[in-house]
Amino acid sequence: MGLFGGMGPVFLKENSDTSEFIEKMKMLSEKATGDLKKEIELQIKLAFYGEIGEKNIAFELKNSGIDMYILHDIYLEFEDLSAQIDFFVITKRHLYVIECKNLIGNIDIDNNGNFIRSYEMFGKRIKEGIYSPITQNERHLNVIKNIRMSTKNALLKPLFEKNFSNNYKSIVCLANPKTILNDKYAKKEIKDKVIRADQLTRYIKEIDNNERYTTFSETEMKEYAQFFLSMSRPNKSDYSKKYNEMLDKVEKEKKKDDFIKESDINDKKCPKCGKKLVLRISKKGEFAGKQFYGCSGYPKCHYIENL
Repeated sequence: MGLFGGMGPVFLKENSDTSEFIEKMKMLSEKATGDLKKEIELQIKLAFYGEIGEKNIAFELKNSGIDMYILHDIYLEFEDLSAQIDFFVITKRHLYVIECKNLIGNIDIDNNGNFIRSYEMFGKRIKEGIYSPITQNERHLNVIKNIRMSTKNALLKPLFEKNFSNNYKSIVCLANPKTILNDKYAKKEIKDKVIRADQLTRYIKEIDNNERYTTFSETEMKEYAQFFLSMSRPNKSDYSKKYNEMLDKVEKEKKKDDFIKESDINDKKCPKCGKKLVLRISKKGEFAGKQFYGCSGYPKCHYIENL
């Protein structure tokens, strides 16, 4: 319930694909080796940081006291366009699309709208550009707009398009409390859309209070939320795609290893030490993926024979 007896924040979808993705990737990691194992462990770490950020934002929304419906982690498609939305929030005044960023380091936004991240790693100061979350959210809004437009009749489409930017709002939320945001050179239209997680409740209240005309009933709010929830395709999410990509790599690696084991049965002998030569596949370097015969006495004997 809200602070003054209203409905308060209501999650129609609270779970996300992140936890399931992390568990599935941990099981994949046990089957992988070498560079592929490192790649999977990196994906697990990134997903873990993302999950922490999403929990921070979910906490802020739950304790906002604002009447709202919340959808966490939905995946929308329209023709060849797609959008993975971290939080979709429907209040009595607006519909908010929230992009969560739990980034290590500090963020600078220049006057061209570029996002530059700086952080320390292994004693070195690293400064790098990152893909603009503002642009990312604009793509999400475009998918939403197209989906809603497809449900409107010809008479209502012009009015919907005219009011779209007033009703649907983009928020980029920096969820890491240690991140310092420097946006003094950013243009106002960029600066106004990027906030820290602890500013989220106040930001939504300010935007809603500035709206004098639009007011959705609780029934309308729920209808919006249920509509977009019905359009979500979780089995096609970014995490699902990444898991299937890693699963494919693990299976290919296993097939290569099985092939090597089967190829161990041969009569070729090492001309240096006399031990059996086995067929192997190089896993890294410029000859990665190439087959060669290597001495079974490795690492004592380094003899190889190219095919």
